[in-house]
Amino acid sequence: MTWIDLTRTIHAELATWPGDPKPELLPANRIENGDSCNTSFLRLNSHLGTHLDAPYHFEEEGKRLQDLPLDPLLGPATLIDLTHKTSHIDRQDLESQNLQGVQRLLIKTSYGDKLELPEFFEDFIGLAPDAAEYVVEKGITLVGIDYLSIEPFAQPEHHTHHTLLRNEVVIVEGLDLSPLSPGTYEFVCLPLKIKDCDGSPCRAVAKRITGEN
Repeated sequence: MTWIDLTRTIHAELATWPGDPKPELLPANRIENGDSCNTSFLRLNSHLGTHLDAPYHFEEEGKRLQDLPLDPLLGPATLIDLTHKTSHIDRQDLESQNLQGVQRLLIKTSYGDKLELPEFFEDFIGLAPDAAEYVVEKGITLVGIDYLSIEPFAQPEHHTHHTLLRNEVVIVEGLDLSPLSPGTYEFVCLPLKIKDCDGSPCRAVAKRITGEN
């Protein structure tokens, strides 16, 4: 089985959180201008496209990017398909899935394809607070979703983020889960190692585990 890229290509038309600037790739040196090589400056938000949230994103005393353990970022992950959902994912939705022993959970929603559009959709599907609590109770160490946030838009007091990050559940947002069907995959998601940062774009890939349908 070949590795499948789950990473969004960063470009100027990729959706961003309301109020955030679009990413910019600015030339520093160019061979066509007589320079010896091509180099660029990259300007972007730490939570753009396919990215990872460190606990420090919502927890002042939480781990920062360079302190994240590697183990949650590599290993078997289970993908569940909740594209039928038209409202936020609650505890009952997750209880209906077989998540026994799952360490890394990837959630496919009906909004994944909309992240490639330049406009931001406030009605995207996220995890309700009771679903976040269930993730923690099950001992899941990483949860990923296919739109820009794991948490419903304008959620009061940000319960979903606080519940997950306070318990050091790694959050991966903006995944491209369209190539995957439900099942178990080898999953790798590695951010940049930036000192004292709250998050980072990352490269996420998956490969179906042998024996899975």
